[in-house]
Amino acid sequence: MVPVYESSIRSLPLVGRGKVRDIYAVGDDKLLLVASDRLSAYDVILPTPVPEKGRVLTQLSNFWFGRLGDIVPNHLTGIDPETVVAAGEREQVRGRAIVARKLAPLPIEAVVRGYLEGSGWKEYQESGRVCGVSLPPGLQRASKLPQPIFTPATKAEAGHHDENIAFERVAQQIGQARAAEVRDVALRLYEAAAEYALSRGIIIADTKFEFGLDDAGKLHLIDEALTPDSSRFWPLATWREGASPESFDKQYVRNWLDAIGFARKPPAPPMPPDVAARTSEKYQEAARRLMG
Repeated sequence: MVPVYESSIRSLPLVGRGKVRDIYAVGDDKLLLVASDRLSAYDVILPTPVPEKGRVLTQLSNFWFGRLGDIVPNHLTGIDPETVVAAGEREQVRGRAIVARKLAPLPIEAVVRGYLEGSGWKEYQESGRVCGVSLPPGLQRASKLPQPIFTPATKAEAGHHDENIAFERVAQQIGQARAAEVRDVALRLYEAAAEYALSRGIIIADTKFEFGLDDAGKLHLIDEALTPDSSRFWPLATWREGASPESFDKQYVRNWLDAIGFARKPPAPPMPPDVAARTSEKYQEAARRLMG
């Protein structure tokens, strides 16, 4: 199928475009979220689409929303996206969109880490801590942590970098009780998902969740859940401490960008066709393994 870099739904008001999703209003209380094939790396949107990426993100998120619904409610309405757009626009949303409840998003990314990699590994090398959480000495790159840790981050706009922050700063932003609820729910979601993924031969090294509130102040899981865009997925069979593991996520693109000396700021270079195709294969393989 033809990749969708940017949707063009005319039958609904456009609310905005994120790094990956295009957002349209469906009445006053619902949103149409269309997952494009855009990819962002180092918080920069690349100009080349990754074929089938939006469909993988949508299908995998919906799988996790269903599997983890007993832990926290989510924003799904169950409405078929093809019923809220014009007939000529249905192909744009088929398999890559959801109709979601309109909720008030919390201004943080709820990151949970079970293994040491990425910015967490860099921070640990410098201070022995990650987002204010002290860790035992002697850990290596890709080491499994004694227990998963909550390491929140700011929610950056496109073109800006997320910033790791301490739990105390989250409490200042959204209140102590709400911050504790977000932390506890995020840890429960991660632990349940990580246990299941291991049974499918995949390590979820880390992931990020986003949450929103309904009018009654009840917490809901929103955006996406446990996808190759929001998580590090490693094959259990090849994982080893001390090295950057093989992955089923956007790390492949990050490695390519590092190899060509990308400065981690816009504009991003076009991806060669083989890099885009290989990334698509990795995303689809993750979905196949996890969903069966």
